[in-house]
Amino acid sequence: MSENVTQVMMDEHQLILRMITLVEQNSARVRNNDFSDWAFFIDAVDFIRNYADRYHHAKEEDVLFVELVKNGMPEKSSPIEAMLMEHDQGRALVKGMESAALTLQAGEPGGEKELVENAEAYAALLRGHIQKEDTILYPLSERVLPGGVRGRMLRAYEEADRRMADAEPRYRTMVERYEAV
Repeated sequence: MSENVTQVMMDEHQLILRMITLVEQNSARVRNNDFSDWAFFIDAVDFIRNYADRYHHAKEEDVLFVELVKNGMPEKSSPIEAMLMEHDQGRALVKGMESAALTLQAGEPGGEKELVENAEAYAALLRGHIQKEDTILYPLSERVLPGGVRGRMLRAYEEADRRMADAEPRYRTMVERYEAV
């Protein structure tokens, strides 16, 4: 049996989904005028940018997607292009969430609507994105990637882990702290 090169990303999705749940819960509370811990949303942006994007998406974009293209998947009009577009859409929504949260944290009124809209849109996008990766793209990847590239891919993931050695424990602790509130 060849080494699984997508399980690590499916495992990372679990922590991302836990943060998405917190974003959804706290967005609903903002919508109901029952939440004003704007630092949570600043932390959520930090989590998304550094754990979901720099740590997780980097493995997809710099390792998995590159190997899929090398092994016959087209870059354009393909699942890869769709996933990259969603990564970019997510980044734009996170920027909007950050802007609104910073405005609110500075004591300026009126950013709640922008915050909730961006946070809820990001959460919905990511839930759909992760579902597509876990049920379509990753199983397809496991079928098409030859055994000869898998060891190299796993080593590249390990190198990414070393570059951001504190990411997993730091962000897991952050999620657990907010879940406990």
